Amino acid sequence: MKKIGLLSDTHSYWDERYALHFKDCDEIWHAGDIGCLDIVKKLTAIAPLRAVYGNIDGQEIRQVYPQINRFTLEGAEVLIKHIGGYPGKYDPSIAGSLLARPPKLFISGHSHILKVKFDRTLNMLHINPGAAGISGFHRVRTLVRFTIDNGNFGDLEVIELSEEEKKK
Repeated sequence: MKKIGLLSDTHSYWDERYALHFKDCDEIWHAGDIGCLDIVKKLTAIAPLRAVYGNIDGQEIRQVYPQINRFTLEGAEVLIKHIGGYPGKYDPSIAGSLLARPPKLFISGHSHILKVKFDRTLNMLHINPGAAGISGFHRVRTLVRFTIDNGNFGDLEVIELSEEEKKK
C-alpha cells in the first residue's frame, strides 16, 4: 500500500502545511503549474515527487518533468496531465489517449477547482486536487491524500488550507 499526497497549481507559492500534511506520504504528485524549482526541492525533501509541467511552467520545469506522466503503482495505471478536463468533457489534447487506453486513475489540474469523479464509461477515477497556491480565482486552497493498495484507491481526504488555520 502506498499513501499519496496530491497537489496542483502552486504557482511558485510554498506553504509549510504542504510538509505537515504530506509528511507520512510515500510519494507526492504535482499536477502542474509548479512555478519554480524551489517548490520541487521542498516537496522532494518530504517524499519522492512525480510531476508534470503546466502551462505557466518555464523551461527549467519542462526540462525536468514531462507534459504527460503515465505509470503503474501498486497495480493501478495512473495518467497525470495538467490540462485534462474531466469526465464528459476531456481536453482534446488527452481525450484520444484516455479513450484508447484508459488508466485506472486520471489526474489533472489547471481549473483550480477540486473535483473527484468516477467516469463510468471508461471505468476510471478522475481527481483534480484544485489549487494549492494563491494565484487564481479560487477561494479555498486544497490538497488531496489517498492510498493505492493492490489497484484499489481508498482513504481519500480533501484538505482545505484556510487562512484562519494558518494563523493558529
